[in-house]
Amino acid sequence: MTIPYCDTIILSDLHLGSEVSRARDALRLLESQYFERLILLGDIFCDLNFGRLKKDHWRLLSYIRKLSNPKRGIEVVWVEGNHDHGLSLIMSHLVGIKVYQQYVWEYRGVRHLAVHGHQFDRFLTDNALLGSLASAAFLMLQKLDFRQQRFTKLIDRLDTRWRRHSPKVAAGALAHARAHNAQRVFCGHTHQAMQLAEDGVEYFNTGCWIQATATYITIDEEGAQIHEYDERSDDHYPGEERGDPAAEVAELSGAAGLLGDAEYEGVYS
Repeated sequence: MTIPYCDTIILSDLHLGSEVSRARDALRLLESQYFERLILLGDIFCDLNFGRLKKDHWRLLSYIRKLSNPKRGIEVVWVEGNHDHGLSLIMSHLVGIKVYQQYVWEYRGVRHLAVHGHQFDRFLTDNALLGSLASAAFLMLQKLDFRQQRFTKLIDRLDTRWRRHSPKVAAGALAHARAHNAQRVFCGHTHQAMQLAEDGVEYFNTGCWIQATATYITIDEEGAQIHEYDERSDDHYPGEERGDPAAEVAELSGAAGLLGDAEYEGVYS
């Protein structure tokens, strides 16, 4: 079986710690691809409460830490989102990667820029306190919602449409890209996959991993493309050593000094 290859893969808005985070699917995706660079484009965490992280969330973080090992030759980049704010030092220690406010790189003569996108969401920047209260209420709703989380996901989609922040973030990102002489710009934040071009600049939004349809972006010699994750796919790297999942989770959480043994047992159960 041919393993898909790309130069760069971009994921955003996993919201680890959320009841609706599709961390297991994100892990399967990363295991099923060959790539030279991984960009985690913000809001990887739901908030600073690591007690909400489930075993699948820890497994994903453990795998990202493995990918960041210099021996693998994979560049792992973490761009800070509004939900990740304040995690830079913790994340550098936890998974061994640097956290950026924005990231710029060149590939095949094209200048690329990655920024989470909340910077262009005026509603969020002008109403920070209201945004924090809304996030807390959304987390509470997830706990009360049914197992399929249908109502929670509907609220998320309606919020995106009501605030209409997808076009606003796109407009802000395109202007930001032009100011930095970038030909392609990538954002997350809106939870809505999107692609458009304006005045020679291409804009892509990665979508999210908390909806029924999870999306991500690949960049290769043919350009940048938005993909929908196929949950039926469960391929892995040939010969990938999986190890003991419980040991991996305990090692990572212990390395961060986040959990004691008793607390860890609760996370993994």
